[in-house]
Amino acid sequence: MRIFSKPTRFIPACVSLTITGWIPASGAETTPPPTWTMEQVSFFPEDRSLVRPEDGVALPDGTLLIADQRHGLVALTPDGTKRPFGDFAAAAYVHEPPTRSAGPNGVAMEPDGIHVLVADILTGAIYRIHTETEQVVRIYQHEFGANSARRDSSGAVWFTQSTRNRAGPDSEARMFAAVDEAPLDGALFRLPPPADSTTESVAELKLSGLTFGNGVAIDEARGEIYVAETMANRIVGYQLSVADGTLSEGRVVAELPTPDNIELDASGRLWVASPIANALLVVDPTSGGWSTAFHPQTPEHRQLMVEWQRRTESGESRLALIGPDMWAPLPGLFTGLILTTEGGPIYLTGLGDTLVKLAPKE
Repeated sequence: MRIFSKPTRFIPACVSLTITGWIPASGAETTPPPTWTMEQVSFFPEDRSLVRPEDGVALPDGTLLIADQRHGLVALTPDGTKRPFGDFAAAAYVHEPPTRSAGPNGVAMEPDGIHVLVADILTGAIYRIHTETEQVVRIYQHEFGANSARRDSSGAVWFTQSTRNRAGPDSEARMFAAVDEAPLDGALFRLPPPADSTTESVAELKLSGLTFGNGVAIDEARGEIYVAETMANRIVGYQLSVADGTLSEGRVVAELPTPDNIELDASGRLWVASPIANALLVVDPTSGGWSTAFHPQTPEHRQLMVEWQRRTESGESRLALIGPDMWAPLPGLFTGLILTTEGGPIYLTGLGDTLVKLAPKE
């Protein structure tokens, strides 16, 4: 079902993040996205007490729901107060490393604005959380890890599989091996709405052969679904019929370094977390033009990117390069983002112990 050729390599422009500028689609908004420097950011919460906050969403009152390995989700209020959110234990959530490790990864708000989906990249569980009652229901158990999940307006849930890592003590190692080796065993699935309250849906394979399938975004106004292929250095898009889940007319939306979680803003732009490039990127899905909104580059990181490219081209292992020099001065690998209200702050999520807060732009 995959219609594209072999994965694209890191190219020098991607490694150095040398950007020629924002390239909007013809007739589209010409104002480039905002940019930030390290002087305009802060860590949130200041006590750096989060555990693997890979992704999250913002509630209308400003509370953030953040992925957390210990609890599944935690709620962070604007003043930095934190507490577990939702009864994940009632939905069979267990994090008891090293024998049983959970990996809450993608966190997405449903179209109703009330329910949140959480996909577990280590166990394959997909949870649905009611944000008012905090009820947690495991709505699906995938055979392999589930990276990100989104619900469309028909009630169907779309989710990605990064690789074939099964729940167990070796799940995380198998997942990181796929980052290094880039096997073509990622996939996109669709979980149809159940026919009735007593019937369980069965996931349908919609795309196979992806190179570490990751973030998913659905733009129903454009009639398109976007999927990040992290280790192919690109985002692909397909025309989507929400009514029956049909995909057609696949294309490469943008070629850019290691896209992870992706988010659509009100203008239809894609905001992209790039962990290996340590950057926040913004894409015009129509033209494929992209620019850098945040990138705290250091000499050590530039050297790592050159070596990452060399090892990619030579087929050598790259895992040893993933360390503090890759993400400094951020608290960890940057994997996702939270877009808040128009004009509000943006939060960067990742594999550290706190969030990075980008101040609102005037």
